Amino acid sequence: MLQTTIQRSVETEGVGLHTGVHGTVRLVPAPADTGIVFRRVDLDQFMIEAHGSNVARVSYATSLMKQGVLLSTTEHLLAAIYSCGIDNIFIDIDAIEVPILDGSAEPFMQMIDQAGIRKLRRKRKYLKVIKSVEVVEDGRRIAIYPSDEFHVRCYVDFPHPQVGQQEVEMVVNAETFRQVLSRARTFCFESDIEPLRAMGLIRGGSLENAIVLTKDGIMNGPLRFLDEFGRHKALDLIGDLALVGLPLLGRVEARKAGHALHTQLVSKLLADSSSWEVTTQEPGSEWKEVSLLQPAAD
Repeated sequence: MLQTTIQRSVETEGVGLHTGVHGTVRLVPAPADTGIVFRRVDLDQFMIEAHGSNVARVSYATSLMKQGVLLSTTEHLLAAIYSCGIDNIFIDIDAIEVPILDGSAEPFMQMIDQAGIRKLRRKRKYLKVIKSVEVVEDGRRIAIYPSDEFHVRCYVDFPHPQVGQQEVEMVVNAETFRQVLSRARTFCFESDIEPLRAMGLIRGGSLENAIVLTKDGIMNGPLRFLDEFGRHKALDLIGDLALVGLPLLGRVEARKAGHALHTQLVSKLLADSSSWEVTTQEPGSEWKEVSLLQPAAD
């Protein structure tokens, strides 16, 4: 029940999915109570906390912005860090977008394995949900309910013979994330490629970093899992939920949701302080309220 960071720094590099800009990401140990913090090393190490208060655009990826400084496509890296129970870490990046790598979270899990995890001499704080919160929009829905563990249930439905209805349900921890979700890749429909490029998106997209669905098949199979699409949506969900700023104790159900609904839930949850409490837990003890959650100071 102690806070954690990584043991040593590690780095990787690649291109951003939407910008096509090459960038280097370096994971760096951080002291207790730091949280997950991005540092734009190309901008004098300007810090952007991975927190719902810094959410910017969420159309086809989750972007953060603070004082006009933008950072895009954070969800895959955050999903890996959050699922591994890393409480404190600096993410140094020299570009506007986190590299997409192979389109999954597996390369980030490999970085974390290489870095190792170290316990700190400070009790872990959890955001424990005590009242349900829900967001509904155009037949899409996401809600969070009280629970003593972090549990997600993610349902998707795409009218395509390779996708259809898929559902993933699991308790989230490092092992379940590694085995069930980490290798699931992002995907798009061939018919959407030109419209997205016309919008200035997926400039770094390729058959090496995304599954491309044709009208009735897959351009670059084979799939890693028969339900890889549902698994990747669950991966994205966890990455977006990391923006609550603390390890979650709650059960999340998402039905045909996406980045916009995920981050709306985070914002709505954080805005309603009666729906959660920040606690520590000692083995065999009762839950103890610590303090109200506040965004990191500028």
